[in-house]
Amino acid sequence: MRWWKVAGLAGLAGVAATGAVIARAERRRRAYTPDEIRQKLHERVSEAAEPATPEKNVD
Repeated sequence: MRWWKVAGLAGLAGVAATGAVIARAERRRRAYTPDEIRQKLHERVSEAAEPATPEKNVD
């Protein structure tokens, strides 16, 4: 087999593998209900709104 055929087959396999990974991530993302997404967003906002602990100056 010539090198360009091997390179073409490897490229095709790479494209197929990338598509499978993207499809899996999309299914996982769509598996959340709107209530679960809302709850996660509220948790993130409450974590971000908490005051940060002040760092001690070590001079």
